[in-house]
Amino acid sequence: EEDGLGDLYEGLLERTTSERKSKAGQYFTPRPLIDTIIDLVQPKAGETIQDPAAGTGGFLISAHRAILRDTDDLMKLSPEMAHFQRHNAFQGAELITGTHRLNTMNLLLHGIDQPIDCIDALTSDAEKFDKADLILTNPPFNKFPERVTRSDFVITAGAAKGPLPFVEHVVRSLKIGGRAAIVVPDNVLFEDNMGRDLRNWLMDLCDLHTILRLPTGIFYAQGVKTNVMFLTKKSEERIGATKKVWFYDLRAQMPNFGKTRTLTADDFAPFIKAYGADPLGTAKRKDEGEAGRFRMFTREHIAKRNDNLDVPLLREDEEEVEIGLTEPDDIAAAILGHLRAALEEIEAVADELAETEEVAA
Repeated sequence: EEDGLGDLYEGLLERTTSERKSKAGQYFTPRPLIDTIIDLVQPKAGETIQDPAAGTGGFLISAHRAILRDTDDLMKLSPEMAHFQRHNAFQGAELITGTHRLNTMNLLLHGIDQPIDCIDALTSDAEKFDKADLILTNPPFNKFPERVTRSDFVITAGAAKGPLPFVEHVVRSLKIGGRAAIVVPDNVLFEDNMGRDLRNWLMDLCDLHTILRLPTGIFYAQGVKTNVMFLTKKSEERIGATKKVWFYDLRAQMPNFGKTRTLTADDFAPFIKAYGADPLGTAKRKDEGEAGRFRMFTREHIAKRNDNLDVPLLREDEEEVEIGLTEPDDIAAAILGHLRAALEEIEAVADELAETEEVAA
C-alpha cells in the first residue's frame, strides 16, 4: 500500500513538473536517467546517501528502492540497520519551500521517515551533514546573485551561487572512498578561470572516471545541454587521483528528444553495458575509437586541453538535428538552448573581466 501510494504521488509529481516552466534554473530529473545512475553506482544498506539539491526526492527514493530490492524490503537487515535505513540513511537539502513540501510527502509515502532539510547547501547550514558514502544530485543550472557563504570552501568561496559551488560541495562532503554522480550543464566542463581551477582540484582529489554527455531535450523542453560526472573521492589532499577519463557521447546522432520522443531506459542500455559492473568505474572497458561513442583520454591529454572536459566524440550538424523538431515546445527549447549558450559565454567574459579588475586593484 505504501509503495502504491508513493508511486501514484510520484507519477503526479512527474506529470506536473514536466509541464511547468523552470524557475531559478530548477530542472527535475527524468526518471530513466535517475534509475540508470542508481543502477551504476549501486547504493548499499548502511551507507549515508545525500542529495544537496534534492528537488522532489527522485534520487533518494530511487536509491531507497534499490536497497529495498537488495534486502527483501529491509527484512534481511538487523532491526538497528533497518531503523537506520528509514530514519538516518538519507540526507539532503532543498531550498525552495514548495518543492521541499512535495519532497517531504514523497519520501514519507516511499517509506523514508526522516525528511530532508529546507536549507541552502551553499551556506553554513550544510555543515550539519555527515560525510557521505554516496552523493547523487542535479543542482540548479543557473547562476544566482547571492554569494556562497561556506567557510570551508576555497575554490568557489564568495562566488555566485550556481553549479560550480555545488560541485565543490560534493567533493568536500564525500568520505574517502565515497562516490558521486552529478548532473551538470556543459559550462562546468569548459568554463575558464574558476571553472578550470575547480576541475583541476577535483581531478587531484578524486578519480573522475566517467563523463556521460546527455542528449538534448530531456529536461522537459528547457533547451539545456547536460552531462553526468561520475567520481570517487581518493584523498583530502591533491594527489593527482584522476589518471584517465572515459567519455560516453549519448548526445550526437541521437533522436530528437522532447514531447514526441521521450527518453526511456532502453536509450541508456549501451552506456550501462560500456560502463561495466563496478560502481567505481574500474571494470574492464573498451575504447571504441574515433567512430565510437565511448572513448578514453589520459589525464595528460586533458591537461593539454587546459583541463577542458567538453570533449565531443561524434560529429553532428546541430542545424540538421533541429530541422527535425516539430512540436512548438521543442522548437522553443532549441531556441532557448542557443540563448543560454550565448548567455553563458557572456557571463564567462564578465567573470574574466571582474577577476582581471580585482588583480589590477
